[in-house]
Amino acid sequence: MQEFAYVARDATGQRVSGTISASSSREVLSILAGKSLFPIEVSSAERSARFSRSRVKGQVMAITYAQMASLLRSGVPLLRSIDVLRKQASNQTLNRVLGEVRERVEQGEALGEAMGRYPRVFNEMAVNMVRAGGEGGFLEEALERVAQFTEQQEDLKSRTTGALAYPVFLGVVGSTIVFCLVVFFVPKFGELFQTLRDRGELPVLTDWLLAFSSALQGWGLFLLPGLVVVGVLLKRHLATEEGHRLRDRIKLKLPLLGPVFLNLAVARFCRVLGTLLRNGVPILKSLDISREAAGNRILSEAIENASENISSGESLATPLRASGHFPPTVVEMISVAEESNTLDNVLIEIADGLEKRTARRLDLAVRLLEPILLLILAGAVLFVVIALLLPVIKMSSTI
Repeated sequence: MQEFAYVARDATGQRVSGTISASSSREVLSILAGKSLFPIEVSSAERSARFSRSRVKGQVMAITYAQMASLLRSGVPLLRSIDVLRKQASNQTLNRVLGEVRERVEQGEALGEAMGRYPRVFNEMAVNMVRAGGEGGFLEEALERVAQFTEQQEDLKSRTTGALAYPVFLGVVGSTIVFCLVVFFVPKFGELFQTLRDRGELPVLTDWLLAFSSALQGWGLFLLPGLVVVGVLLKRHLATEEGHRLRDRIKLKLPLLGPVFLNLAVARFCRVLGTLLRNGVPILKSLDISREAAGNRILSEAIENASENISSGESLATPLRASGHFPPTVVEMISVAEESNTLDNVLIEIADGLEKRTARRLDLAVRLLEPILLLILAGAVLFVVIALLLPVIKMSSTI
């Protein structure tokens, strides 16, 4: 038996899509005819899976989650809600994926499980929240939270991209100017300084600059393909579990941006955990879901260790403090909240505070990036100028 994806029209002319398990495409056509559906397209599920690898914009997904939450809160059944969203989806990938999700839910699969089959469309946090909402009976609130998370992330991403536009432009233009200076302008001084080199009087800075320029001229053609190969190998390594852990560890160690990534991950964890606990999900189950929502494998491992300690009777704050990844203020607030039995409310308050502080810190980091880039580029140009002027000054003093 194989999985086949289909697009068809029903008796009213409405488009219907989904998947069917069958031994051949001919059997799929027979099944569709038995359902009074007129097939438009039938393809193997592998092709459909390749199609669903396309990503959907975060803002589109935020609107989709919010609309599904509104439909469910208004009493519209789940299958009908998905169908409504599918019909109005202008994005082809989202349209097809929603059709397949509806088909799987109709066959008895949980919404969270069906969404988890399309990781390029529904991220880990959304799948885990929806899965928890379905199990805990608060699916509408879970979808609303996912919509808020997604919208906040997209807003943060757009503000960061806008703020980084000028520094990136500055870096690209400045690097191009320095590259052109070293490759095309500096070599013209090689013959002029040859006399000083023969006498052993060429300044060290100038010797380094000429050697670097000569290396770029000789190996420049191999530089770009080499960078492409390194990039491909690095991308493949980062796709592995070990690569994911390395990337997450580096993100936490980055200067300026490391605390930003850490606070965002801790805020996601606290908000998801607080929401789950508020809706009556047991703490071990809540920790299992929220550690995936953190989006950082280093933090996830610390939270997993905390789950093991809690199952043996310890508090949550103790293993989080021992991990060294959670801010001391967050750990202290969690410790006090556990004693006063207000953990769910305090966790959400922690998330609110961390997100506000992180937004301010991110703005400061982006503002500092521009003068840092200017200093680096100015230093590079100054090095080239000084390295070229030193022998000229030496030659003029000799004359």
